[in-house]
Amino acid sequence: MIFSALEHILTHISFSVVSIVIIIHLITLLIDEFIELYDSSEKAMITTFFCITGLLITRWIYSEHLPISNLYESLIFLSWGFSVIPIVPYFKKHKNFVSVITATSTFFIQGFATSGFLINMHQSEILVPALQSQWLMMHVSMMVLGYAALLCGSLLSIALLVITFQKIIRIVDKSNNFNLLNHLFSFGEIQYIPEKVNILRNTSTLSVRNYYRFQLIQQLDHWGYRILSIGFILLTIGILSGAVWANEAWGSYWSWDPKETWAFITWTIFAIYFHTRTNKNFKGLNSAIIASIGFVIIWICYLGVNLLGIGLHSYGSFILN
Repeated sequence: MIFSALEHILTHISFSVVSIVIIIHLITLLIDEFIELYDSSEKAMITTFFCITGLLITRWIYSEHLPISNLYESLIFLSWGFSVIPIVPYFKKHKNFVSVITATSTFFIQGFATSGFLINMHQSEILVPALQSQWLMMHVSMMVLGYAALLCGSLLSIALLVITFQKIIRIVDKSNNFNLLNHLFSFGEIQYIPEKVNILRNTSTLSVRNYYRFQLIQQLDHWGYRILSIGFILLTIGILSGAVWANEAWGSYWSWDPKETWAFITWTIFAIYFHTRTNKNFKGLNSAIIASIGFVIIWICYLGVNLLGIGLHSYGSFILN
């Protein structure tokens, strides 16, 4: 009873704090003078991290296993993964907009996890025999953390696309200068500004505001690539450990189960993303478009089996409950 009450309290605190973070970001977006609120939002995300960590530890203690055995627990673990991401740049004193993405994602994920749809999964239960393995912690935790990092990086790529195309539309509307458009925002040209290039000197039509928008695009591309790199490594480890576990449980490393198939598709999409990054002419919009496609694929992989309740990975699906 005590553990259940503590978990309930921590859930509401974390959800309330992340809601406040979103409000803070909306205020700073609308009113530039409240810049000091940005630091408060980052500290609030750290508070959210500790609350969700306490929630997971509490559930771990009274369930006697890592809380990732059903959809509700994996969603909470996914929100924990999102809360971890902005901590590293915060302690390194890097100012970025990662916390905006992570706060919004944590809000929606926790909102769905605590909704009435998953109420039957809120109570921890004894693991089914197939999940009583030492590989559960390794495989599922790596997969969920990989999903969190890949989703965050993909959202940064989507933000890059929105800002870029918004700028393109404004340029076309104002000047119809397609030479300038092709020079600044062609698929192969969006990359880091060389130190030798002086944008304000060579492009007289760019305002200071446009210059900072271009810097924002660079930052989104930079952080998106770094976070996606971490997510891809975690996903790879998760798939490999899952294959070893499958061989022990089912006698085969790979059986093209729906979950396995979509995990392979997800891995392939982001492998293509990193391949395009090796080509200088395909950085920027091209790689961001691929990452945006990956965002949709991840959700199909993560929730698809749970919604349909099919295959060997259907534990904790809606149908079972």
